[in-house]
Amino acid sequence: MSRDNLKLLFIIPARFGSKGIPRKNLKILNGKPLIFYAINNAIKMPCKKEVVVTSDSEEILSMATKFGAKALERPAELAGDQTTLDPVIFHAFKSFSTDIKFDYVVILQPTSPLLSVKSLENAIEFIFLNKKIDSLISVKEERHLSWKYENGKYVPDYKERKNRQYLAPKFVETGGFVISKPKFISENSKLGDRVSIWNLPQHESVDIDDFDDWNLCENYLNRKKVLFVVSGYKEIGLGHVYNVLAIADELSNYELHFLVDKKSELAFQKIKENNFNVTIQDKDSLSKCVIDLKPQLVINDILDTNVDYMEKLKENKLKVMNFEDLGEGSVYADVVVNAMYESNKTYRKNMYFGSDYFCLKTEFYFTNPKKFSTVVSNIVISFGGVDPNNLTLLCLHSIYDFCVSNNIEICVVTGLGYKLHQTLSEYERIKIIKNTSQISTYFNKADIIFTSGGRTTFEAAILGKPTIVLCQNDREMTHYFLNKNKGIINLGLGMEISKNSILKCFKNLIDDSDKRKKMHNFQLSQNLASSKKNVIKLINNLVSK
Repeated sequence: MSRDNLKLLFIIPARFGSKGIPRKNLKILNGKPLIFYAINNAIKMPCKKEVVVTSDSEEILSMATKFGAKALERPAELAGDQTTLDPVIFHAFKSFSTDIKFDYVVILQPTSPLLSVKSLENAIEFIFLNKKIDSLISVKEERHLSWKYENGKYVPDYKERKNRQYLAPKFVETGGFVISKPKFISENSKLGDRVSIWNLPQHESVDIDDFDDWNLCENYLNRKKVLFVVSGYKEIGLGHVYNVLAIADELSNYELHFLVDKKSELAFQKIKENNFNVTIQDKDSLSKCVIDLKPQLVINDILDTNVDYMEKLKENKLKVMNFEDLGEGSVYADVVVNAMYESNKTYRKNMYFGSDYFCLKTEFYFTNPKKFSTVVSNIVISFGGVDPNNLTLLCLHSIYDFCVSNNIEICVVTGLGYKLHQTLSEYERIKIIKNTSQISTYFNKADIIFTSGGRTTFEAAILGKPTIVLCQNDREMTHYFLNKNKGIINLGLGMEISKNSILKCFKNLIDDSDKRKKMHNFQLSQNLASSKKNVIKLINNLVSK
């Protein structure tokens, strides 16, 4: 027998009385009565089934029929506060199993509205494939140091104190479902001898008992899905990834998902490293992947978008925000944020330019800038997550001997995508920091920073660091911040700059402490403290629409 030919009896017990929340089973949760969610889960199961609501309330039974369930009035002797669930289930089972031979009885509690159809379907398939199991109970895993009251005092309910992850797990019933073979349904039991458990995701395990539980469920059911579509690979670096990760830190009220295009393995790795839900493009059409994920808002950080891609998103009525988009598709976006650029002739009301909309990593907002020093004793060389032109090596080769002779410490900060560490091996007097999550710590110690023309220029600015820039490509050369920021010396395209020019600029800056002090003050004068808040406000406005 296949799973699709299973005959299931779904029993949903829904008593009228509720002490914690009055009229709980009829109370509206995210636009639907609470009883709806259990009925809806049962009806969506791909099998032959009967869905029965047993209740002592005509109002609940009437509501249940509106959602497609059959109504069973509960006898008065089974409606009291002291009545346990077993005789209620047995009564419903006897009432509906006389003419139909069911393979399993599935008991669903209406107080578990976050239980997903997928979890229920997977659990039914599991017990079907494991014939030796008599019953399957939904549980949640808990690992906490717990105490118990014994012989007149409180004593630990554990052998030794350990970190949470090393404690033996306990599995607590959620009330979400019990799936049993019919022969074990009796007036005093519903389980049989061979019971197994189904561990639910934490958010699906909420059992509504009071208003705190209710508010938690309301929050989950109201959560909108925000999808970040992002690129990050050797040629363009990981700046786009760091941008969306900085934004994601602020969006706790939304369900977040990340999608990277086919060639962005580096981006996938970095996002996964931060424990976010991320997938890589698995279809020829990126727009099809986006649409299949069914987001309410799409945030593109993939450089210039094309018309075809954007049209498909808008045809599906998706709200869309694009970052650093100068492409033809940008006209279709609801909002375009170009923090790297100034407004131009193509300015539209939905476009937001400049440093007021730059999203720094969270760590930089909580780093107190080091006081200015007239003596240069530490420099940082950091050319992003990839450094495709190995400008790190170029800078080292240019200034290393001078720094060693003058006791200037060199800290090289490399990213996830930098694969040329062997080229730095001859420079013994340097400190190399690989793929750090605390780059602000190293930046803050520096008296001068060497970097490229991307997001690192903003990170240096908020800490007041005089900065020497070597651009990785022509696009970076157009970034307004590095060209109009008096705290930055832009030397141009890195691969066109001689070692002598780099060293000369570096020496001049070291010798001129007044100039460095002015650069330091100018950097700190940039209004970056609230820039990410401005972007979050734009996102919230889009989602609310």
